[in-house]
Parts: sequence; C-alpha cells; structure tokens
Amino acid sequence: MAKVARIIRNMHELPLIDASQTDVADAIADALGDTGACRLANFPDAALAATLRNDLLRLRETGALREASVGHGANKTVSRDIRGDSTLWLDDPRCGDAARGFLRELDGMRAQLNRLLYLGLSEVEAHYASYPVGAFYKLHRDRFRDSDARRISLVSYLNDAWEAEDGGALRILLANGGEHLVSPQAATSIVFLSELEHEVLPARRERLSIAAWMRRPT
Repeated sequence: MAKVARIIRNMHELPLIDASQTDVADAIADALGDTGACRLANFPDAALAATLRNDLLRLRETGALREASVGHGANKTVSRDIRGDSTLWLDDPRCGDAARGFLRELDGMRAQLNRLLYLGLSEVEAHYASYPVGAFYKLHRDRFRDSDARRISLVSYLNDAWEAEDGGALRILLANGGEHLVSPQAATSIVFLSELEHEVLPARRERLSIAAWMRRPT
C-alpha cells in the first residue's frame, strides 16, 4: 500500500498526442524535451491494432514466440524473476504483412524525430510481446549500461477492452522527477527516452504489445 500511495502522490499527467494530427512528430519532440515521455492516441489505429493483435495471437498459438532475455551480447540470459514475456521480432518472416507495415511506419517516425532532435537515429527495431497472466518486467532502462545505441523507446498496446482492474500498467519514472502509470489500452502508445526507468506491472489477463526502439549506430 505504501508503494501505491507514493505513486499516486507523484503522478504526473503525460501529454496526449493524437497520431492523426499533421504535426505529430513536432509534438512528440516537444514532449520528449519536456518530461521525456508522451502518450500517443490512435497509433496504431483501432483497425490496425486488431489486425496486429490477431497476428500476435496466431504466432503465439503456433509456438513462434520465445522467452525474452535480459542484457545483451555475452551477458544475455533468460530470467523469469526479472522479465516474464515472450517475444518475436517484427522483421521475422513468420510475421504477417501488418507487422512489416507497422515497422515501416515506425521507421518513418524515426526519420522525422531524427530530423527534429538530431539524435543520430539510424534504425528502428521492434518485437511483439505477450505477457501471460501474472507476468511482469522489473524496473529497468532500455539503454544498456555499456551501449547508448537505444535513444527513443515506444510501446504500442494491442489489448481489446482492457479495464483498469486488469492491471498490467507500465510505470515510468519521468525526467522531471514524477512518475506515471500507463494503462495498456488498445490503439494507444507511449513514447519515451530510453534512459528513463520503467517497469511492467503484473496483469490479471494476457497482455499484448509491441515494443520498439529507435537507435543510433553502436
């Protein structure tokens, strides 16, 4: 209860940006410079989110997903005490056309943000993620200790009819000292600086998403 009370006291509202607006990249860039994060509505839109969700469920049913690891390179390992999701990269040939199309959209966003923020973003990587009931991802940063290649993170949610009591929120610690809980509603994304600490809280039902990173060369 003490942790919940602390989160409530320190809650900050994140900017909510509609992905259909013409200056969406400018709005994201401004938010990243302010609090380090923003919410993105209608990205992907409801129809595409449903198609991506069905693709992810198909891949899970056929056994294409693999237990996600922590760390990278020689230090990569699987640890369910830290991270409980299973994943598959969107550029895998087993993914459907919608996944490849969404990856191209992400790369287009990368190019626009790079033009505005001068971060040297040269590529984007993304994977499907399925969190079973009760799974979580402990507090961590997407930027590795020995590599600053990942600069901007994005998580897109694919969950249908998600309720607050289902749990599974992403808790993110903001650059201004506050923190925010993001409910994993479908057709919603969160964009944030990869250096920010965040965690995935346990859910009472399977939690489906796409995690992406905009990177500069290592």
